[in-house]
Amino acid sequence: MYNQRSFSRGGPQRSSRGFAPRGGGGFRQGGASRGPRPAYIHPSRYINHAQPVAPAEEVQIKHKFTDFAIDPQIVSQITSHGYSVPTPIQDQALEPALAGRDIIGIANTGTGKTAAFLIPIIQKILLDKNQGALIVVPTRELASQVQDEARAFIGRMPIGSVLCVGGLSIEPQIRTLSRNPHIVIGTPGRLKDLIERRAFRPEMFTTVVLDEVDRMLDIGFRKDVEYLISLMPRERHGMVFSATVTPDVDRVIQTLLRNPVRVSVKVTETNEHIDQDVIRVVPGQNKIDILHNLLVQPDFQRVLVFGRTKHGVNKLEEILSEKGLRVDAIHGNKSQAARQRALDSFKRGRTKVLIATDVAARGIDINDVTHVINFDEPMTYDDYVHRIGRTGRAGKVGKALTFIQ
Repeated sequence: MYNQRSFSRGGPQRSSRGFAPRGGGGFRQGGASRGPRPAYIHPSRYINHAQPVAPAEEVQIKHKFTDFAIDPQIVSQITSHGYSVPTPIQDQALEPALAGRDIIGIANTGTGKTAAFLIPIIQKILLDKNQGALIVVPTRELASQVQDEARAFIGRMPIGSVLCVGGLSIEPQIRTLSRNPHIVIGTPGRLKDLIERRAFRPEMFTTVVLDEVDRMLDIGFRKDVEYLISLMPRERHGMVFSATVTPDVDRVIQTLLRNPVRVSVKVTETNEHIDQDVIRVVPGQNKIDILHNLLVQPDFQRVLVFGRTKHGVNKLEEILSEKGLRVDAIHGNKSQAARQRALDSFKRGRTKVLIATDVAARGIDINDVTHVINFDEPMTYDDYVHRIGRTGRAGKVGKALTFIQ
């Protein structure tokens, strides 16, 4: 329960079904950001009292890393970075992947699936330097995380990798590709651009990984993914990882994989452990003042705020910064370097508030987000579920608030 007295100067007051804010003004009348109108979602779907987090069911791990057919150099890199035993998906996927079997991995973000495909790739390249792997992911942020993990596992081994994403200059990527790196990690749009410039030839890569393919298809990369698959060699080793298997995902699996091994360690996603409520805004009230009054409260320690448009996110960042808050923003027009700096600052606690659009937030995987605030309503309820899932992690109760008008 929030302290009502702390909002006595125009801030929201708690009602039995949410916040009843007071104030004046906004970006324009009513305080809404410009952009396409979302599908109607009944406000009751934004309200939920959090349930206690049930303890996770313990999964029996059957292997140690030394049990697998992995080069001692790789094992040394794994252990030197603090990994002692495999995660469940690594425990189940490493053996068939190392044997060259195609893999369908059904797993959430944060389950260790990156290592489940990187370790077999590095092992294959150590045995045969003519091997190459293409790793395709939906967002720049996720690509950067995969690149960091690849470098950690490779260490000083003679294996080259390159990050191919938008928001960074394409020329250094072209130069690195000309040196034939073993591992290419990229987003579909930038990879297609490199192919069209004749700087990248997917047919030279015998292993392909599609990570978080459900998100890739959700944000409009279906044709680009199909195009990339069409250019891969017929004899290939494929691995697909996804949190869900929709009909579109299944079509990708059928096109890419042959007689795959299915590995599933997906934790059922539920938002029952997230305390959800609404902030009601009426015409003439100031959404930004209401938001500011929330953000200065001591329990709002690490807050992710969602806006619908790039312009709205920029404007909100500017106004909140002028009001003295430590705030950053990420969206599709920000350079990759700027987005990574903002994420790192938020992750390390130097920035209290991160404002994001939906697409830019797809790669965010940060623990200890105390609150998610939907300053603009999501376009769909699925987007809402994805947004608020950034809080309430690692057995903690999260909080989510949605502005409605």
